[in-house]
Amino acid sequence: MTVSHNDAGRPLPPPAGAAPGPAPTPGGGGADAPPAPAIEMIGIYKRFGPVQASAGAHLRVYPGEIHCLLGENGAGKSTLMKILYGLYAMDAGEIRIRGRTAVIRSPGDAMRAGIGMVHQHFMLVDDFTVAENVIAGMEPRRRGLIDMAAARRLVAEYSRRFGLHVDPGARVEDLSVGQQQRVEILKALIRGAEFLILDEPTAVLTPQEADELFRVMRQLKAEGKTIIFITHKLKETMAVADRVTVLRAGRDAGSMPASQTTPQRLAELMVGRRVLLQVPAPPAQRGPALLQLENVTVKGAGKDLLRSVNLQVRGGEILGIAGVEGNGQLELEEVVAGWRTPDQGRVRIAGRDVAGMGPRRRRRPGCAHIPPGRPRRGPAPALSVEQNVVLGRHWGQPYARLGVLRRPAVRELADAVTSRFDVRGGRGPVGGLSGGNQQKLVVGRELYHNPWVILACQPTRGVDVGAIERIHRELLDMRARGAAVLLISADLDELLALSDRLAVIYEGEIVAEGETGQFTEEMLGLLMAGQRPSGGSGRNAAGRNGTGRDGAGRDGAGPTEATAGD
Repeated sequence: MTVSHNDAGRPLPPPAGAAPGPAPTPGGGGADAPPAPAIEMIGIYKRFGPVQASAGAHLRVYPGEIHCLLGENGAGKSTLMKILYGLYAMDAGEIRIRGRTAVIRSPGDAMRAGIGMVHQHFMLVDDFTVAENVIAGMEPRRRGLIDMAAARRLVAEYSRRFGLHVDPGARVEDLSVGQQQRVEILKALIRGAEFLILDEPTAVLTPQEADELFRVMRQLKAEGKTIIFITHKLKETMAVADRVTVLRAGRDAGSMPASQTTPQRLAELMVGRRVLLQVPAPPAQRGPALLQLENVTVKGAGKDLLRSVNLQVRGGEILGIAGVEGNGQLELEEVVAGWRTPDQGRVRIAGRDVAGMGPRRRRRPGCAHIPPGRPRRGPAPALSVEQNVVLGRHWGQPYARLGVLRRPAVRELADAVTSRFDVRGGRGPVGGLSGGNQQKLVVGRELYHNPWVILACQPTRGVDVGAIERIHRELLDMRARGAAVLLISADLDELLALSDRLAVIYEGEIVAEGETGQFTEEMLGLLMAGQRPSGGSGRNAAGRNGTGRDGAGRDGAGPTEATAGD
C-alpha cells in the first residue's frame, strides 16, 4: 500500500477560524450515524530491520473523546503514535485528519495539523521558568525584544482556561513531576493542539498526581480536545477512557467503548490468552531477619542520597519500597546488590556484614538481584540465551572448569530455566527476544537457584500482563520457600498486591514503614510526595479500601513514621 497525498503535498491544518468547543462523542450525533472520526490510521506498516513494529494497524479516534491505546510492551503503541506525530516515517498506510488524507513527515507537520504529544520523558529546561519553557521557539516580541510579560500573561490565561494551575514564573527545577507534566501539556496547547497524545503519562506520578492528571484530561475533553492516552495499565484505562483500542504484535486486536468491556477482557486481548490479574498468596510465614540495613548513608554532591536507612527483611516475607523515582531507590539497590559501598552503616545478610563485598561474593551466600530495566544490568543483548542464563555463575562449578564453560551443563541449565519460566523466542541472541521474554529470562536466571535473599527492582516494568502474572507467581513462590524479598517498584498496584510490609522512601530517608494493610493509597501518595497524611502521624490507619492484600500477624496499628525532619 502506498501513502496517499493531498493536493498540496502537505498535512492539512485545522479549518480556518475553527474555535474549540465541546464535540460529540461516538453515538452522540443521532441514532442514525455517529460522528466522523477525528483521526484515522489505516493499514499502518513500520519495520525496524528484522522487527515488524507495526503490521497493518488500524486506529479510529472520534472527536472529543479520551481514547486509550492499550497493549503490552512491544505491541506497537509508541511506534504508531510516533508515526502520527511525525517522529517516524511509515512504510505504508494512510493517515486521515477530519476525514482528509494528511501527510506527516515531521513534528512540525503534526503540530500544523493540530497534533501535540507529551512524551514520557519530559523535554524541559530545568533552569528556565515555566513561561520560558512554554514559549521557547515562539517568543512574543515587542520592539525586537522578547516580551516576557506577554508570555507570562499567555501562559496564565491558558493555565486558567484548562485548569492546569501552573505558575508562569516558577522555575521548572522547583516543580513536582506532576506540575512539570502540566507544563508539557501547556506547551502543546499553546501551539494549537486539538489532538493530544499522552505517552505513559502516569508512569512517574503519585496516586494524587495521577488523579489530578485525569481531572485535567476530563477538562480538556470538556473544552473539545481529543486525547490519545498510551498505557499498559488496566485500572487507569477503565478510570478515564471513553474508548479503548488494544494492540497486539503490531495489529489492532480490538476496539470498543470502555463501558462495554472489563479489565479481564482487555488483558486477554493484550496477550491472546486468559490471565490471572492478581496472583493469590497464603499468609506469610515469617522467619528470622535475612537482610538488614543499619544506619546506611550514601553521600552525594552536597547532600545525602541515602540518610540513616534502617530496614530488615525476614525470611518468608516481601518488603516493598514505595516512592517517586529518584528519591534514593537506585542508591538503595546498589548498596544491597554490592555495586556501591555505603559511606556509613552496615549491610548484613544472614547476620554477616557484607558491606565490603561486591556482587559476585554476595551471590555465594544465596543472594539474587533482578535489576531494573533490561538494558542496565539485565541481559547482554548480543549474547545467546545460554550465555545469558549462566551469567553470574560462569566462573565455577558446575558450569565452568578452569575458566572454560561446560557446554552440556550450560545447555541443561538453559533448558530448565526457559521451560520453568516460559521464555520463548529461540536460543539466539537475547536482543532478538521480546521485552517480556527478556525479563522472564533475567528473573529465571536469578530465581532458578532458589536464593535466600532476593533484591527485585522494577521486576515487571514494561512487560505485558501475562509476563507480570508469571513473575509475580515466582516471587510469591520464593516467599513461600522462606526467602526474604526486597521489592523496589514504581508500580503502586504491584507493591500493594505483593508486599507483606511497605516502607516509603522520600529524599533518601525512610519516612514511614508498616504492614501493607495499614496503608491506604491516599496515605502512600502523600508520603511519597513528602507530605503527612491528614489527621496527624498517620498511625492507627484503616485498611486499603480493598486494594492489595493483607499479610498475617497484623495487629491493626498504623504504619510507623520516621521522626527525622519533624
